Amino acid sequence: MDKNDHRLIAALRHDARASLSDLAGRLGLSRTTIRARIDKLRQSGDIVGFTVVLKDDVTRDAVRALMMIGIEGRGTDRILRQLGGFPEVRALHSTNGRWDVIAELGTDSLEALDGVLARIRRLDGVANSETSLLLATKKAG
Repeated sequence: MDKNDHRLIAALRHDARASLSDLAGRLGLSRTTIRARIDKLRQSGDIVGFTVVLKDDVTRDAVRALMMIGIEGRGTDRILRQLGGFPEVRALHSTNGRWDVIAELGTDSLEALDGVLARIRRLDGVANSETSLLLATKKAG
């Protein structure tokens, strides 16, 4: 990918429904070039799809947090299965470095978040954790 591909992806992240004409004007390229670049990025697998973000997706959780979790021994698969059953867990990520798992959490209040953090910390095999509240989210690009 070159600089124009990166600029095109940033523009599509801002508004994936922008017309080819709008994208061409914004990037200083022709409509034909924009269409060819999008086709090339899709065929190469760099762009795997387009999606819709609903209002409920961004307003569902009043409190959002990332919980980094350290796991003792070989209990990661079991703990991932247990965490998958928590309704407050929005996503789970395996990672490298100090933490074994990062859990994205969403609740309607700080009190509810405190409760789920306590339940997760009590899981057998959870050695330690660190949680960061998500205060604001900015769109990339």
